[in-house]
Amino acid sequence: MNRRVLTAALEVPLPPEEAFRLFTARGERDWVPGWEPVFPVDTPDDSAPGTVWLTSTPEEETTWLVTARDFPHTVSYGRITPGVRAGTVTVALAATVSGSAVTVTYDMTPLTPAAADALDAFAADYPSFIDSWEQLITAHLT
Repeated sequence: MNRRVLTAALEVPLPPEEAFRLFTARGERDWVPGWEPVFPVDTPDDSAPGTVWLTSTPEEETTWLVTARDFPHTVSYGRITPGVRAGTVTVALAATVSGSAVTVTYDMTPLTPAAADALDAFAADYPSFIDSWEQLITAHLT
């Protein structure tokens, strides 16, 4: 079993001050099909460090935690799917002439051999996964 650190980039046609929201728990609802974060407590600012939310699929539930934020440049999340994987997701935004260059880094550790196989498959498809983000965001914005 190996820890995986995966990085890929996308372009968003908004300046970082506007694009940042797209990479928050609530902001992803706008462009990620089926994304429904659940906040266990009232959360006025979903990008504030210490904020917790849950996501679930029929197969698993994930707990997310905002670990760091430097608006509008970076936001980092811890994420744990019990018995499956744990790690961080960091989104970094930099201004460009046409909007924002966004770098997304997943740093994940599998917690079982089966999860390691699934993480290997995710790693192999990671560039396409991030490319799909750009397509979904572009479709949402147009």
